Amino acid sequence: MSGTYLGLPSFPKAAAASTKDTQLRANLTHATHTIRDKRAKAIGELEDWPQLRAAGAAVKDHTLRHLDHYLLQLEASVTAAGGTVHWATDADDANHIVTQLIRATGETDVVKVKSMATQEIGLNTALAQAGITAYETDLAELIVQLGDDQPSHILVPAIHKNRHQIRDIFRANMADWGRPAPEQLSDTPADLAEAARLHLREKFLRAKVAVSGANFMIADTGTLVVVESEGNGRMCLTLPDTLISVVGIEKVIPTFQDLEIFLQTLPRSSTAERMNPYTTLFTGTTPGDGPTTFHLVLLDNGRTDTLADTTGRHALRCIRCSACLNVCPVYERAGGHAYGSAYPGPIGAILTPQLRGTQTELDASLPYASTLCGACYTVCPVAINIPEILTHLRERTTQGGPTTTNGKKVTIKPARGHTTERAAMRAARWTLDHPTLMKQAQNLATRTRHLHPTRLPGPGKNWTHTRDLPTLPTHTFRDWWKNN
Repeated sequence: MSGTYLGLPSFPKAAAASTKDTQLRANLTHATHTIRDKRAKAIGELEDWPQLRAAGAAVKDHTLRHLDHYLLQLEASVTAAGGTVHWATDADDANHIVTQLIRATGETDVVKVKSMATQEIGLNTALAQAGITAYETDLAELIVQLGDDQPSHILVPAIHKNRHQIRDIFRANMADWGRPAPEQLSDTPADLAEAARLHLREKFLRAKVAVSGANFMIADTGTLVVVESEGNGRMCLTLPDTLISVVGIEKVIPTFQDLEIFLQTLPRSSTAERMNPYTTLFTGTTPGDGPTTFHLVLLDNGRTDTLADTTGRHALRCIRCSACLNVCPVYERAGGHAYGSAYPGPIGAILTPQLRGTQTELDASLPYASTLCGACYTVCPVAINIPEILTHLRERTTQGGPTTTNGKKVTIKPARGHTTERAAMRAARWTLDHPTLMKQAQNLATRTRHLHPTRLPGPGKNWTHTRDLPTLPTHTFRDWWKNN
């Protein structure tokens, strides 16, 4: 993945700071509770929600098992419809391809639809280094860009800001990026939306090049699908002469009929709506209608390595609805920036370490950014068992072992800081494998129970900093069974 976020502190260190920000926590609590309450009502309208959830998971799993076939079919369909397909192995490759395509048009300004993939690869930074300015057109992304900030939520990137803070950002910085904010701009939602609309409309009408992502790609027709709530995406996808879409390879689905499932589950899980206000489908190029040039950049960037992991690959089912963020108690308190990734929350805790690896302190800490309460699994519209993948990645982090990196089988070393934990687990395994030793250990533990501390010393102090050690019974189950 991009180096944009690398070098940031580990999740525990970042969360220790963010949880002290009372304004941040208030903003997050209000927003996430509102969204998830509305979502619950929207989901409750569908009697067949469990069947839709299972169907979505089945389509995704089938596609991932035959990803090579469907990607080649997609390439053929897009090409036949007048588009050009590019294959990007990593972030640098994708950024280079997009930069060269924009340079070929002679333009230095582009408009962008909200895109997780371009955030993942750090495209805006790469374009800026090449002298190209990318203007975000999603309202929340615009707020983040004007505030020189980072997104903190998959669906609502500026969820950590309230309307008073947004008004101040517009007043202070909007003029630096184009049309200034109106004088005496208030903090009412209608006035803020109107200021953004006036600011962006000029960019839409002037732009010759647009960059987008896509929610889905349909293999048999070559159709790309973008769902949104504001209409900015529709403007970007239809007005410019050149459209460049950067999309992760896992976003492909086999047929147009499969889209029916996800157009029911995605809007209800994300914005708590029966359908998105704007659902744009486009297939290649059509004379006199929309862009005259279309490029599709298919992004790998660690996805085929993730696919090689039979447990971790289920993270690739994700349709980026953000439902897991809105129910996660850890995300609600720590905020999205603590994850140091384009993908915050529970899905980021399992996806980022697989795309980037666990070599850095930050990435090695992400699988531990969870209480394993399972709320994320319960709300996921494609039934990703996030707690299972979290424990799987924790084992990989502490124990090391075989994995796939850049398409090759390698053996990774355990992450730093887990030596004591690894030794304790090995000792426990040895004890559990020897019944006699296990019995002796139990007897010793119960007989010395009055000597046990309430907090562990040394490396164990972090674990008992927020937990009490369990009180041992006066006798073991074996003894009770023998006596009774």
